[in-house]
Amino acid sequence: MPDLISILAVCWYILEIFLGVGFIIFVHELGHFAVAKLCGVKCEKFYLGFDIGGWKFCKFRWGETEYGIGILPLGGYVKMLGQEDNPAKLKEEIERAKLQQADPTASTQPTAQDRSPKTQDQTPATDFDLAQAEKALYDPRSYLAKSVPKRMAIISAGVIMNVIFAFLMAAVAYALGVEQAVSVVGKALPGGAAWRADLRPDDVILQIDGKDIDRFDDIRKSVPFSDAAQGVSLTVQRAGEKKPFIKVLHPDRTGELPMIGLTPQKKPVLFQSESGEQFLQPGSAAVKIADRLQGGDRIAAIEGEKIERYSQVEAWMANHPDKPLQLTLERTIPAEKDRPAETKTETVTLPPQPMRTLGLVMEMGEIAAIQDDSPAKDAGLRVGDRILKRDGEPVGDPMRLPDILRRRTGETITLAVQREKTAIPLLIEVKLRKIDWAEPSVDKKSPVSIPQLGIAYRVLNRVAEVERGSPAAKAGIARGATIASATIIPPTDKTTIPKTIPQSQITYDFKEKTSWPDFFFDLQLVDPESTVKLTLTDKNEPVLLRSADAPGWFNPDRGLFFEPVTFFQQADGVAEALRLGATETWDSLTMVLRILRGMGSGQISPTNLGGPGTIIVYAYLSAKHGFATLLLFLTMLGANLAVLNVLPIPMLDGGHLVFLTYEGIRGKPANERVQIVLSVIGLFLLLGLMIFVIGLDINRLLVSLFG
Repeated sequence: MPDLISILAVCWYILEIFLGVGFIIFVHELGHFAVAKLCGVKCEKFYLGFDIGGWKFCKFRWGETEYGIGILPLGGYVKMLGQEDNPAKLKEEIERAKLQQADPTASTQPTAQDRSPKTQDQTPATDFDLAQAEKALYDPRSYLAKSVPKRMAIISAGVIMNVIFAFLMAAVAYALGVEQAVSVVGKALPGGAAWRADLRPDDVILQIDGKDIDRFDDIRKSVPFSDAAQGVSLTVQRAGEKKPFIKVLHPDRTGELPMIGLTPQKKPVLFQSESGEQFLQPGSAAVKIADRLQGGDRIAAIEGEKIERYSQVEAWMANHPDKPLQLTLERTIPAEKDRPAETKTETVTLPPQPMRTLGLVMEMGEIAAIQDDSPAKDAGLRVGDRILKRDGEPVGDPMRLPDILRRRTGETITLAVQREKTAIPLLIEVKLRKIDWAEPSVDKKSPVSIPQLGIAYRVLNRVAEVERGSPAAKAGIARGATIASATIIPPTDKTTIPKTIPQSQITYDFKEKTSWPDFFFDLQLVDPESTVKLTLTDKNEPVLLRSADAPGWFNPDRGLFFEPVTFFQQADGVAEALRLGATETWDSLTMVLRILRGMGSGQISPTNLGGPGTIIVYAYLSAKHGFATLLLFLTMLGANLAVLNVLPIPMLDGGHLVFLTYEGIRGKPANERVQIVLSVIGLFLLLGLMIFVIGLDINRLLVSLFG
């Protein structure tokens, strides 16, 4: 039954998406249609989709207009009597046709032989309908018979309708109420702008550049478009401090969008899927107690200590990775006819999770970032320094170093550091601070961090040592080898573990896309029976091996997923719903312009664009979050299409408006050749853009499937 329910839910989401996107197209064409009617123009067709070659799903006639749904679902159109972008061309065709009617032997297609007499048997063929053309030009209900202002009103009506309905959909969404993530820090990604500024879990972001915010989405919408030179100013309130403080962050431009490296806050409640299950990481410690866990369970206490925030759960995991943890779970039993709702308490023991390793000790890279107000900064460590030794001993495995130093919290250690242009390594003493948060690497190309020091460093893809008896040693990998790429291949002949996330093959290219830590941390999240394929630069054949548990080294992440912290944003009345709807619509309208400006300045990569596939994916995710969330997505989509449609590109409404503006100023249409050339250029631009964004969609699909 849950599978049938899931299938029906997916079908409903898909239906919502098609109806929503179809509605956006409908209101756009309805704008053209309604204003054309008001201006007295005869509308011959009103179609959703294009009836290419006469192919259509359905059609019917009501009055003088044919309504239908075309076979090609890439938009829609309204066919108006005499709609021709170049009236001068139509007049020329009428004169040519009249001349041909008066003298059938007259040439209608000038050639190099036009000056030669024509023989009587030459009868040029023409498919030009003179009566229809004259009617289109001189009929008072023709589009061409209307004044320039009326034609401009007809053309711009589609865009205006998109904006109006985007506003109405946003207002309805806020009237219904929308789940929003709070503007509170969950994690600051190691090495990122927020991490360097020493933002911590549970920090509340009150303002961005002086503007009050309360949604995490406000951060996503503001940061990528901030001034690269000035940075973005965050007003932050930290627990235990009386006054807020201001941090100016300079977003990193390492991906498609400039980012500061923040994730939203979570709550100590186990994630609940649509079917009510709690997803777990394959092979994790949590799988061992899967039968005692349920989506929606709240962790009320750990080892008897009351838990109020998710950061407390992370602190316990980070500071006690090698110990079994006793979790007190609170589970709400829904009310039934014969009894009220009740809360059930259960205690479970979550075992430790060993780290999985291949036995490869990679080379330590340079320090990539240093945190503000950290022991490392106070001690004089710099970006670019390379740690060679700790307390006179080799630094060892850079992936294991954070766990080793965690055990020495509060102690003072001596680091031997190689600094650029310094022949002799520097000896720097630094005291390891106590921390109560975790800093796992969870982003592509993220460096490894040591929160007790406040540094983040790179790990190279060259092998420094191979542990004896390890999978790598048995596979014949030697010291000094360079790993070019790695592929994680999940087992295919194994029954799926209940309530675990699906696994797919992932490939890591260490030269271009990812870093060794990215691969290593992902290795902890896959089925332990997965096969790892390593490609070495000095070997023709790839090396196949499996990971093994590392003795005495444990993973703070034990395989649980948690719910995000959200609040229900609902307007108090019609006035507030309209205000929130107007703000949402304005943000969506201006976002397109900010994205275009960012791409023009190089601040935003064009690969951030998306085509039909991306639209469907985000629409589906929005539909899963509820009807109100889908309405907000449609608001964004409708507003974006409105702005893009009004751009001064021939073939778009904006291009038609440019030609009409020229005609209104000069009193005659633009030169036919100019219109043709510009229209062809516009057509190729649109086709090129469509091919580009569809190519991006295909690439994203391939990456998601094969890594």
